[in-house]
Amino acid sequence: MGTIDVVSLHTAEAVASNGHGCCKTGPGYATPIAAMSGPRESLIYVTCVYSGSGREKPDYLATVDVDPTSPTFSKVIHRLPMPHVGDELHHTGWNSCSSCYTDLSASRRFLILPSLISGRIYAVDTKDAKAPSLHKVVDPVEIHEKTGLAYPHTSHCLASGDLLISCLGDKEGKAEGAGFLLLDENFNVKGRWEMPGHSPSFGYDFWYQPRQKVMISSSWGAPAAFTKGFNLQHVSDGLYGRHLHVYSWPDGEKKQTLDLGATGLLPLEIRFLHEPSKDTGYVGCALTSNMVRFFKTDDGSWSHEVAISVKPQKVQNWILPEMPGLITDFLISLDDRFLYFVNWLQGDVRQYNIEDPKNPVLTGQIWVGGLIHKGSTVTAEGDDGETFQFDVPEIQGKKLRGGPQMIQLSLDGKRLYVTNSLYSTWDRQFYPKLLEEGSHMLQIDVDTEKGGLALNPNFFVDFGAEPDGPSLAHEMRYPGGDCTSDIWV
Repeated sequence: MGTIDVVSLHTAEAVASNGHGCCKTGPGYATPIAAMSGPRESLIYVTCVYSGSGREKPDYLATVDVDPTSPTFSKVIHRLPMPHVGDELHHTGWNSCSSCYTDLSASRRFLILPSLISGRIYAVDTKDAKAPSLHKVVDPVEIHEKTGLAYPHTSHCLASGDLLISCLGDKEGKAEGAGFLLLDENFNVKGRWEMPGHSPSFGYDFWYQPRQKVMISSSWGAPAAFTKGFNLQHVSDGLYGRHLHVYSWPDGEKKQTLDLGATGLLPLEIRFLHEPSKDTGYVGCALTSNMVRFFKTDDGSWSHEVAISVKPQKVQNWILPEMPGLITDFLISLDDRFLYFVNWLQGDVRQYNIEDPKNPVLTGQIWVGGLIHKGSTVTAEGDDGETFQFDVPEIQGKKLRGGPQMIQLSLDGKRLYVTNSLYSTWDRQFYPKLLEEGSHMLQIDVDTEKGGLALNPNFFVDFGAEPDGPSLAHEMRYPGGDCTSDIWV
């Protein structure tokens, strides 16, 4: 299997860090703080899924108008269906990011759409920002023949012009087949990124920090397990992850594995602080509902500690006697002041001040769904034995469905967008009505001075009213980049 040209990548990273131009990437921004002064978002792309819903329709990329001065504000204005059925579009990434902002001849033009289940990878041309078009399809058979990889998940651009995509297993769904796929700037398969013999035991998300010469990846579970729905026994059987894998950057040698133990089950999204000199970040551990901070120690190795814990709710009329929050997504504002995360099952979105990364402070919280809402059959029980349910507001006369799942923050940090589908199989298991009624997208106004979250009553995108029937809305991206796709060198 092919491997990355380490010398050329290292050279490209070094050139980029000196600000002398590099690969074909978008102009982006010089620093994370500079990005905060970028133009307000007017469009947002949303992956929408029919796979697993019972509707034999292709998944599609929706373009949503988020310009409050537009007559089509809060509406889907374009839909790009994929050419196949059964993909399960999931997370996306750009062909370029702010690592090469000085290269004004280049553009952040192609949005990369890995398909979690089919293994296809789509490159979408956004030259016409309001009406993207399909540019190329990377065949899963070719990917597997050249690399042995399947179940692609997270895509990040590299300063070399290549694309790095994490894959969660092999085509049989075994976690032992996890690794990192490398595509060139024309979306051709180059091979695997990690050194031979240095593959992770489980795959999911990753983030690299070039000045620290490190990449760290997280671990969800074996595709053979999670594609069948969540089964707690599979955790005991060792089919889900609890580790972070530390790699040397850019050469792909696995240097360390951090065992998060019983407090770090199912570590999903992982982010470093945006300031590229920082040697600390966080990972959201879904099942144990802990936000774990990882950091470099004095001897150069990496360690971890629990920074935030979400208390499980004692519940009645549910499948288990206690309900975890289930942290499924989080992000960090570009100035590294605030961290936001969702509890998909309990139903709240939280804002924490992380100016002291070791001691996050809760500054905002809002319930926009979940299983313990007023009118639900599920009730929570307090320490005093009294039962209660959370008050979830309606918006534009619509009851909020499912639980908050994916989030995206505006560049200036003042608007947080929220969708509510996790993965069709798990949606069906935990929120079956979501497949019948479809997803929705919300906008939460953020107080960036004192902290605080408030639902915007003028914004509601109803994916239950789509022309081909209700769809499941997942990840979001702006044409100009955002705080979960841009990495600075």
